Amino acid sequence: MALTREQMAQRVAQELQDGFYVNLGIGIPTLVANYVPQGMEVMLQSENGLLGMGSFPTEAELDADMINAGKQTVTARTGASIFDSAESFAMIRGGHVDLTVLGAFEVDVHGNIASWMIPDKLVKGMGGAMDLVAGADNIIVTMTHASKSGESKLLPQCQLPLTGAGCIKRVLTDLAYLEIEDGAFILKERAPGVSVAEIVALTAGKLIVPDQVPEMTFGD
Repeated sequence: MALTREQMAQRVAQELQDGFYVNLGIGIPTLVANYVPQGMEVMLQSENGLLGMGSFPTEAELDADMINAGKQTVTARTGASIFDSAESFAMIRGGHVDLTVLGAFEVDVHGNIASWMIPDKLVKGMGGAMDLVAGADNIIVTMTHASKSGESKLLPQCQLPLTGAGCIKRVLTDLAYLEIEDGAFILKERAPGVSVAEIVALTAGKLIVPDQVPEMTFGD
């Protein structure tokens, strides 16, 4: 079975470390805020000007003025700071973010990412994605492995306009966790119940499959 959005967020949360400053992109990445391990100190950054983002609010906590970069209402944790977008992007461009998690339309074997435009479709623009992929060394892309029509999104070469070139090393899809190295995807983990053969069939770019590919596990 393919991973749910929540399971993908849980798997990404396993990459968090105590003391990390983390930027979460729009979509699946925002769910990671709900799965920060108990007792771990992580400061979540939203590029619209919030450092110290908390989990999504309950009805009682709802504040329409407190939003993330995707215009979703959020909470602020103890110790949070609020500032303008210029200061926010200075953090990003200055390399002060320890981990960036963002979505994508396509990723290829060269570590290129296309995440902001589909021709002939109405789009909101690239947001902070170009700055994030240029300013961060530690990036995880979350995406579905294939399109709704069954076409692979893990490609020999991105077909859509690039957000960044040669910047992606780790990809989590709804089927697998992969790393990019020397012009190939390397299959590291597979979703529970998903076979290696299924992943191979839906990966258009060069894929290296180790002898043993463990199933993902999730914390409580």
